[in-house]
Amino acid sequence: MSSVATGQRTISLTGLRLNARLGILDFELEAAQPICVDAQLNMGVQPLLPASDDISEVLDYRLARNTIISTCTAGHTDLLERLTGTLAQQLMALPGVQGVRVKITKLEIFDDCEVAIRVETGQW
Repeated sequence: MSSVATGQRTISLTGLRLNARLGILDFELEAAQPICVDAQLNMGVQPLLPASDDISEVLDYRLARNTIISTCTAGHTDLLERLTGTLAQQLMALPGVQGVRVKITKLEIFDDCEVAIRVETGQW
């Protein structure tokens, strides 16, 4: 009788910087601004060793990165909360994802601090 070793797999993308059209202030309506996105994807219990060394055995994290970029640059969003929620929904729709944690940070909204919104959904 063989037993396959398993463990909890999480994919993390941290510090993804891009420009997004986001916000309600006059200068935010005029031009894109820099944001930073951090995301964690709970892939659930998985074999410690995939069945083979083929990308089809796992979620290709390029897909998660591309989802973040396309969602955050798709158009103007007034509220950071809405963009964060939309991104969480898009990442939850990826194959095998059981939970998502997303944080989007506005890097230059104020001179003296950054502002971030974090959401968590699904299973953790």
